Amino acid sequence: MSTPPQQPAQPADRPPQPGPPAQPPSVPPQPTAYPYPSPQSAPPVPQVPPPGPFQQPALIAGPQPGNPYAQPPRYGPPPFPPPAGGGGAAGRAVLWAVVGAVVASAAWAAGIFLIGATANAADLRGYAAPADLCSRADYGSFKDEYTASDTTPTHSSLKDSALDESYCSASLKKAGSSYAGAYLSLQVDLHKKTDPAPEFTATWKNYERTHTGYDVGAVEGIGDEAYLVTQDTTSGTSAGSRYATLAVREGWVTYTMSYSAYLSSYDADKDPPKIDEISDWLKTDTRNTLDRLKD
Repeated sequence: MSTPPQQPAQPADRPPQPGPPAQPPSVPPQPTAYPYPSPQSAPPVPQVPPPGPFQQPALIAGPQPGNPYAQPPRYGPPPFPPPAGGGGAAGRAVLWAVVGAVVASAAWAAGIFLIGATANAADLRGYAAPADLCSRADYGSFKDEYTASDTTPTHSSLKDSALDESYCSASLKKAGSSYAGAYLSLQVDLHKKTDPAPEFTATWKNYERTHTGYDVGAVEGIGDEAYLVTQDTTSGTSAGSRYATLAVREGWVTYTMSYSAYLSSYDADKDPPKIDEISDWLKTDTRNTLDRLKD
């Protein structure tokens, strides 16, 4: 039987041959500013390394601290409320506080809007400005003195988003006269955008301060405020003029009724009505006209 060949023995003086190099100890991966090894590579698959002295913590999905390129989105729906548990009660309390604040803010804004709208609404008290004020107004108190009524009085009207206005002018004649002995003018204004009260008061209450020779007095019982302005320059003679205006404000509605008569030595009328009579007629007819102008 043959025997396998034997390896030749190495000389005793030959040094031992080097073997494969020893493996260096495992070095833990170093942190990097990029979430992945390279921009083109796929994200790493989380793995749990075997236990050992250099074991690294398991990868956690989502942005990690110290990584400036993995920030959470700035926009989007708010996070869901925390699940029930130790921190759930506090989370729900915060959520309901936010919801309550939003609802309260919306209610406050709606209330301010409604209050502002109500405060700025025109206070017209049911009045209307007719197309023909002459046919709706009452000036019957003057007809006993001026029996020849005007058959063609002048009237005009205006309709606008800020103002409705109606105007009437009529001449007054005594029996047997071919010429008008006096004139009436009437005007109603419905202010739909601004409250006329401050300017109305300033104009009529202080009328004698800006017009020389006029007398002004407040009138009770007509509208919210009313003023009677009068002037008589006849001084007991047959020449001169007599003038009277009753100005009334009710809410955002203003109304004026004016009488004027001009006398001369050529006029046939030598005895016009006195200022006190004219003032009473204006008050009576103004009350009746305002009642007729309500819807």
